Amino acid sequence: MKRKPEAKLKIWPGKPYPLGATWDGRGVNFAIFSANATGVELCLFESIDSKEERYCIPLREQTDLVWHGYLPGVRPGQLYGYRVHGPYQPKDGHRFNPNKVLLDPYTKVVGRNIQWSDAMFGYTIGDAQEDLSFDSRDNADGAPLGVVVKPKFGWKRDRPPKTPWHQTVIYETHVRGFSIKHPDIPPKIRGTFSGLSSPAAIRHFRKLGVTAIELMPVHHFVNDRHLVDAGLSNYWGYNTLAFFAPEAGYAAISAVGSVAEFKRMVRRLHRAGLEVILDVVYNHTGEGNHFGPTLSLRGIDNASYYRLLHDDPRYYMDYTGCGNTLNMLCPHVLQLIMDSLRYWVQEMHVDGFRFDLASTLARELHAVDRLAAFFDIIHQDPVLSQVKLIAEPWDLGEGGYQVGNFPVLWTEWNGKYRDTVRRFWRNDKNTIGEFATRVCGSSDLYEHSGRKPYASINFVTSHDGFTLHDLVSYDRKHNGQNPSNDGDEHNFSWNCGTEGPTHDARIKTLREKQMRNFMATLLFSQGVPMIRAGDEIRHSQIGNNNTYCQDNELSWLNWQLGDREKNFFAMVCQAIQLRRRLPVLRRQRFFQGQEIHGTSNADIRWITQFGVEMQEIDWHEQQAAVLGVVFSGNMNHELDERGKAIQGNSVAILFNASSQVVDFTLPPLRHPQFWSVICDTSMHHSRSKRYRGPDKIQVSDHSLVALESHSLWSRIAAMITRR
Repeated sequence: MKRKPEAKLKIWPGKPYPLGATWDGRGVNFAIFSANATGVELCLFESIDSKEERYCIPLREQTDLVWHGYLPGVRPGQLYGYRVHGPYQPKDGHRFNPNKVLLDPYTKVVGRNIQWSDAMFGYTIGDAQEDLSFDSRDNADGAPLGVVVKPKFGWKRDRPPKTPWHQTVIYETHVRGFSIKHPDIPPKIRGTFSGLSSPAAIRHFRKLGVTAIELMPVHHFVNDRHLVDAGLSNYWGYNTLAFFAPEAGYAAISAVGSVAEFKRMVRRLHRAGLEVILDVVYNHTGEGNHFGPTLSLRGIDNASYYRLLHDDPRYYMDYTGCGNTLNMLCPHVLQLIMDSLRYWVQEMHVDGFRFDLASTLARELHAVDRLAAFFDIIHQDPVLSQVKLIAEPWDLGEGGYQVGNFPVLWTEWNGKYRDTVRRFWRNDKNTIGEFATRVCGSSDLYEHSGRKPYASINFVTSHDGFTLHDLVSYDRKHNGQNPSNDGDEHNFSWNCGTEGPTHDARIKTLREKQMRNFMATLLFSQGVPMIRAGDEIRHSQIGNNNTYCQDNELSWLNWQLGDREKNFFAMVCQAIQLRRRLPVLRRQRFFQGQEIHGTSNADIRWITQFGVEMQEIDWHEQQAAVLGVVFSGNMNHELDERGKAIQGNSVAILFNASSQVVDFTLPPLRHPQFWSVICDTSMHHSRSKRYRGPDKIQVSDHSLVALESHSLWSRIAAMITRR
């Protein structure tokens, strides 16, 4: 390694905490953890174009495994990295290579991105010894660099909305893909944090009626070399490099300004009543497996930061499918994650997190443990225990599928809801029993642990898989544009008669109904609904169910809306408004199926098409595709914010997944009450007609009809009040 001159700058001992680069107005304290290093050098660069560092300064102080030093006179904007010395013994788990400039895992901004070359790897690519070889080339001209930042920001009395879980409607979106083609957003800010919080974007969110924006990964991430070489990118961003830094590519002006721009986005969304939830990836990093690059943690202390095979620590445990797994058994790795989470809440003002492959975080040795240290630390934390916590409750390891098994405080992406709802509307056999359970909040999964219906994050589609349009248009994936045969084969999709685009009016009509069925079912189910961005405007990925590497029009939302897109958007808006207006669609407690005190009505009734209560034999009818449910609006056991019992209208939902029109007998109501249709998925606009039980109502094939109970006297009183 070519030695860089040591600085003639003064270096003071500094402090071991806080970790990272901390400016105090007079200088910067640098601190980095490494248990197995024999030496650490701080590298200061003049600009992003620098081929080598100007100063290389040894950090001679070490306290509790943290290397640290203080440089007076250094200011925000300074580019820096580290060289870390230690043994290069891959068979023992150590991969130190001081020829490689490394990114500080605590950096708040990545000021220079990776410039790919063979020098980014700690071993010599092509060598017969593979990763056991040692690469002596210097990577300073292309290594990612951190930036010292000034944290001050004028939040102007920013107030988080703190929307209660049962009132939450989540909108999952991608910072770039949402706005990159939006004609009402200025071109300079399309695809950025500023674009996502522009007036046009906020108008869309508010008109739609969602309450929380869940952002796909915004931590600065790695674009894998093989994707870059193929002209692709890691578009989704599930390949984190820096857990504290916003993705520089989402900044409208510069990487250095990304922190302030992100904060302005949050402030604007909060003012609009919208929460911000981050999809975070703490289960692995972008350094990959033993053949991956040496960019940060691998070169700082591979054996501490990553889980290695016990009998052969040359190799990594991989519960994620991405080559490595962070070592949650190391206290300093837990500290890294918790410090990152607290930073995004306290400094960046986000409202919650969705944890990618969360089962990985709960693996103590091999098994997933509900009592893992990760949960204990979050539950006792006065900051993190007060924000929204969402788990993707699975990973790729043995026993990783943990839907329903996360502890209190946690909500979960309910994959069983997704699969069951898809299968029901596809008219699969033996689905109505589980379908009913999922629509009612999945008490079988969450009630036993003391959690509420809103522990279930219900979704039909997400970023991972078909769009809603493609779910009803394709039986199989069409991922030919991807570099490998990736994507899930088991989608429970149905193309309604032909694969892909068609001119057949009958098939097009059926697909329209199916999309409305899915959206209405989602928004009328107990639990928290999550909508995938673009589904509300019928976005298609032409059958690609894994667009992780497609930063192009396949993924970008198309805002040139025709009549079909506008009509469907209006239907989704109406369904969300119904959910907001009718408390019974967003209960805080599970149904009990028992009579409500003081009445002869049960809180829930499942009925056949003949209007009578479902019996045990009905639930086991293999071909059954028709059922109805009545949610009682009398909710005496639930209280509003002021302690008053919640009273509202009842709702009946009639499901017909069969190919035949069904005459459904409505359940009776007390005189002078009546039923009115509030949603009919067989048509663009609901019919306006009153029904009384036991009147019959026609439910079209592959359709859903929802009705609301009304009192004639309350209607008259409302009319008088309006006058």
